[in-house]
Amino acid sequence: MCIHLMFSPSNCIHFNALTKCDVHGLEEGPADTSVLTRDQGLGLYRSMQTIRCMEQHVDLLYRQKLILGPCHLYIGQEACAVGIEASIDKADHLITSYRSHGFSFTRGVSVREILAEITGRRGGVSKGRGGPMHMYAPNFYGGNGIVGSQVPLGAGVALACQYRGNDQICVAVYGDGAANQGQLFEAYNMAALWKLPIIFVCENNRYAKWTPMQRVSACTDLYKRADYIPGLRVDGMDVLCVREASKFAKDHCQSGKGPIILELQTYRFHRHGTADRHPSYRNEAEVQEYSNKDPISRLAGQVIHANMTSAQEFEEIDMEIRKEVEEASQFAITDQEPPLHDLCNYVYHNSPPLKIRGIHRWATLVSIGNTL
Repeated sequence: MCIHLMFSPSNCIHFNALTKCDVHGLEEGPADTSVLTRDQGLGLYRSMQTIRCMEQHVDLLYRQKLILGPCHLYIGQEACAVGIEASIDKADHLITSYRSHGFSFTRGVSVREILAEITGRRGGVSKGRGGPMHMYAPNFYGGNGIVGSQVPLGAGVALACQYRGNDQICVAVYGDGAANQGQLFEAYNMAALWKLPIIFVCENNRYAKWTPMQRVSACTDLYKRADYIPGLRVDGMDVLCVREASKFAKDHCQSGKGPIILELQTYRFHRHGTADRHPSYRNEAEVQEYSNKDPISRLAGQVIHANMTSAQEFEEIDMEIRKEVEEASQFAITDQEPPLHDLCNYVYHNSPPLKIRGIHRWATLVSIGNTL
């Protein structure tokens, strides 16, 4: 990557020769340059490193048997969530799959709330009821446990944006495994027909659980999967590439041209889930190849090479992040669990109380019609 310093009041760096996007159904794609300020560079680094450190602690908590359900980590894919978030507004909408911890953080949920939710505690973002697959925030409609279900839901959110005329967009994120779901193609069709303001983002990490994409997909160019919707294939291991492509996609939607597909070519360094004990489906050469493309060290190298900061400053940032995550982790294992008598609350809103019937010890529980 070539860089040169632009002598301007904002002290920006102009990064040239970003990895060029492959284009489908478009006359041109995003520019292969990116302008970055020092504050932006440090902010992108801090977000990615916080997600990485947080997920490493989730893995540790799982191995300590403090997380009892399935859990899917985002280690290696941080550039996707952080790059997308850097290109959209908080007023825009986002919905993703069960691998949602990174997006939960970029959408504004604190590390403390995320870890407490994963361990099922009162202080979690969903008060301990949702667990690692179901976190929510304003304009963030969570991780979704049903593979591919978030995509038609995202199309519905985009329809609401269009109906209200508020110039907002929706980003619907799914994986390469979900790309073969029939409901995706139904959502593609309606989005194209109605020109909905939605970015379909496929995080292609090469494997649907343990199965290589080429074994289950007749067409592996996932950005071309809807012939009638334009698409981009993007280097998902470079946060600047993701940021520029996402900006381009948002402009496309807001100009009234309808939906667009982004295929972010990324890689998960961790297993499919914390319970996955089958690493043999990936060879060492492949793992090493993508380790050399680590999005966090890649950005740090770019910023240091541009003389925007020093390695020592990154070390200080890392120490701050580790302290924050360690404190959040401690809270996640000491905070109280939701009480049993609270189990049926928040089921319905403005509805008559629901009595739980049966002969078990929960028979006397009655729901109340309040919300979280």
